Amino acid sequence: MDRLFLGVDTSNYTTSLCISDGHNIISEVRRLLPVKDGEQGLRQSDALFHHTRALPELCNELFSAADIDRKNICAVGVSVRPRDAEGSYMPCFLAGASFATAFSSALNIPMYELSHQAGHIVAAAVSGNCESLLRSDFLSFHVSGGTTEVLRVSSLDDGLKCDIIGGTKDLNAGQAIDRCGVALGMHFPCGREMDALSTHSDKIYSPKISVKDGYCNLSGLENICRKMIDDGANKSDICKFTFCYIGKTLAKISADVRLMYPGLPVLYAGGVMSNTYIRKVLSEFDNVFFARPEYSCDNAFGISCLAARRYGLHK
Repeated sequence: MDRLFLGVDTSNYTTSLCISDGHNIISEVRRLLPVKDGEQGLRQSDALFHHTRALPELCNELFSAADIDRKNICAVGVSVRPRDAEGSYMPCFLAGASFATAFSSALNIPMYELSHQAGHIVAAAVSGNCESLLRSDFLSFHVSGGTTEVLRVSSLDDGLKCDIIGGTKDLNAGQAIDRCGVALGMHFPCGREMDALSTHSDKIYSPKISVKDGYCNLSGLENICRKMIDDGANKSDICKFTFCYIGKTLAKISADVRLMYPGLPVLYAGGVMSNTYIRKVLSEFDNVFFARPEYSCDNAFGISCLAARRYGLHK
């Protein structure tokens, strides 16, 4: 192991550290932030506190999990903003930026400020064995609790250029899932538990969705789920309906943007893309790629890979 790169990501719900060689993970640790039962998320001040508290402990775990010589770490990459756009900002990323700055200063190595979204896309491409996409233009869905966007992605020497071409006009897909799950009495985040429950339903749904020109509205889903709960519907059926609704919505958006940009491959990234049913629906399109499910969710692997790319430009 000659050249290694540390990735740091402090998203709204997960503290993540990863050391890789730019392609393969050497050591990795993640920790979900604690959310009280019945709540649908965290305030930014609480997320910042939990990240700051978790980072030193996770750093110890990171280096304990593998035999790593710190002298081999050449650079640090850190998420400092949600996406690469002017004004993009969330306080929770300050914890990672502070930790990465101290680490890079202590080792006297470069630090690269990156975006959470770019990290998701790169992690999806590398873990999904389609890293070649990063050398050309492609479309990418970034679908999570904090984001539901469709992007036209162009490769740059030092990263990615992402232009929004579609997405949601109200609720994010992950938000809608979690609101339905919390209403069902589940612990936030609810996606994994709902995924498991939905497999017990044999219902076939064809919900009416709201999509036009690559953009959708998802707020109606929460109202439908609450009515199903009030009417006494089975939990597994409600979960199945939720994923049918979102899967059909994303499939229609996929069809729209593929007409607008024919021939471009499509990469699906973000936590919602780990869902079994939704992956199956979207897999029916050709020329599509997915992250490994564990790298659809928040992680620092993509940030580590981006740090390696940045470092390579200057060596």
